[in-house]
Amino acid sequence: MKVMAINGSPRKGWNTATLLEKTLEGAASRGAETESVHLYDLDYKGCTSCFACKVAGNPTRGRCVMKDALAPILDRIADGVDALVLGSPVYFGDVSGQMRCFMERLLFAPLVYSKDYATAFPRPLPTAFVYTMNVTEELAAEAGYNRLFNTTRALLERILRGPSEILTCTDTLQFEDYSRVIADRFDPEAKAARHRDVFPLDCRRAFDLGARLADPGARQA
Repeated sequence: MKVMAINGSPRKGWNTATLLEKTLEGAASRGAETESVHLYDLDYKGCTSCFACKVAGNPTRGRCVMKDALAPILDRIADGVDALVLGSPVYFGDVSGQMRCFMERLLFAPLVYSKDYATAFPRPLPTAFVYTMNVTEELAAEAGYNRLFNTTRALLERILRGPSEILTCTDTLQFEDYSRVIADRFDPEAKAARHRDVFPLDCRRAFDLGARLADPGARQA
């Protein structure tokens, strides 16, 4: 069993990266081999609409043919990963730019332009998506973030053919020192208290998520 985590945050060691690390720790606790990928370390682009992935009779049909730093990651996902967890902060109501480019390359290539929009992905791949955001759970709902979460989950399940889970972490600590930035709409003490009291619970949820990803029996229970 191998579980791969894809970090779509530009910051290492902060909220998204920490939750992904906890997810992998949970997977490892069930005996899984784990791998972590930081997208902002890689030099790659999003889909360029070359459509080589959709050419009939092409041996690469269903796979992205672009050759860059993302290519070996996509190959490992298609051929050697048993579960995949993605993580991204929510920026302007969507995932980060690097995560969006990654998802274009991951999901568009195996999507078949058949009448029923079939998929050429080779096998069912269970997935999860970890979202972090500065807004509260109530503001996220008012802003319609649930549509983003549910649409992405539906795409992952349809194209990668496996079940998908969502983990959201709201009202995150955005800065180590709020006095250094103009951010008077936030209460630094409240942010710090939530990070101290609630974020560890989010980390536990992430750990449990990883354990489920690495244990098919737990996912079905």
